[in-house]
Amino acid sequence: MNVLVVEDDLGIAESLREGLARQGFAVTHTSSGRTAVEQAADADLVLLDLGLPDLDGKEVCRQIRATSIVPIIVLTARGDEIDRVVLLELGADDYLVKPFGFRELVARIGAVTRRTGQAAGPPTTVQRIGVMTIDRDAHRVSVDGRDIDMTPKEYALLAMLAERPGAVRSREDIIDQVWDAHWFGPTKTLDVHISALRRKLGHPEWITTIRGVGYRLEVGA
Repeated sequence: MNVLVVEDDLGIAESLREGLARQGFAVTHTSSGRTAVEQAADADLVLLDLGLPDLDGKEVCRQIRATSIVPIIVLTARGDEIDRVVLLELGADDYLVKPFGFRELVARIGAVTRRTGQAAGPPTTVQRIGVMTIDRDAHRVSVDGRDIDMTPKEYALLAMLAERPGAVRSREDIIDQVWDAHWFGPTKTLDVHISALRRKLGHPEWITTIRGVGYRLEVGA
């Protein structure tokens, strides 16, 4: 599924891109409303911010809907900025009020795509890093052909680190994406899950602690 993210805040856009890519979606980003209208025909779903610099987001929604049935989820900064009556008039399928949790966004995408008859999830994707294989569609991990039993959180943590092998992922970024941007639990929980992953993979050296920053995944051959 190709998701078109229409957002002029580059920080939010990058966070959405990384999170959606981790879920297996292909992501296209633009900060221009006019470009969004042109690119919507190639998208399977549009995430549309209303506060765009060149064209009002409501007008963007109206223009896209005039020529396409692509599902549209509106992102708005204020709950009173838009209501369901206006949404129906615009042709949007759903909306989220910022700030929102990433898991809620994924759930809304699934609900909208089911309602509109679009494919509800990404295609099967198998990633191989050294002797480790991650089947992102089946949520299955194996090392040297041996399946590793993991909890959903352990799998999500490993899958995120595996997005960019060799890159350092900050603790804040990991917690935001694997738990939630508004999760206020103890950060020690992350360390506990890292320890469990090292033990289950059987290669503690694959996940390196970068003191004061975060963690890095480097799988041996």
